[in-house]
Amino acid sequence: MTNDEKQRAVELGEYTVANRTTVRAAAKHFGISKSTVHKELTERLPEVSPALYEKVRELLELNKRERHIRGGLATKHKYESARKSGSK
Repeated sequence: MTNDEKQRAVELGEYTVANRTTVRAAAKHFGISKSTVHKELTERLPEVSPALYEKVRELLELNKRERHIRGGLATKHKYESARKSGSK
């Protein structure tokens, strides 16, 4: 693992924890794919910074537990917007 890979894993971990963001939002912020972010956070980060990985892991688990709620809210918002604009 190169220093660039280590540094990117730490940057992603710090950003994710500091902003309490999802993998999707972190990927969008850094301009990389979700799978790359997930790989960095779950495979490389534990080797580089175990303490930071524990914080990231807790946040990933929280996001996983809450994702069905986010999906429901997104659907609700979609239909409310459609109703307000007068379309179906």
